[in-house]
Amino acid sequence: MTTTPNRNQPVEVDQQWLTPKEICAQLQIPEQTFYQWRAKHIGPHAYRIGRHLRISQSDFVAWLALHAER
Repeated sequence: MTTTPNRNQPVEVDQQWLTPKEICAQLQIPEQTFYQWRAKHIGPHAYRIGRHLRISQSDFVAWLALHAER
């Protein structure tokens, strides 16, 4: 999944936003793993807001669903 937002797609501002640190705490993974996924474009969709990186809760849940073992 790409980490570059689609500029033509509207983003809900009132949704919950997570930091990479919060994502890593939920997944119990090192932050380095998150940033490696980001570099390989396989992590959850992220948005850069100023110098801060944020992941919407809905994008994170959708990304998790795509990676569930069946």
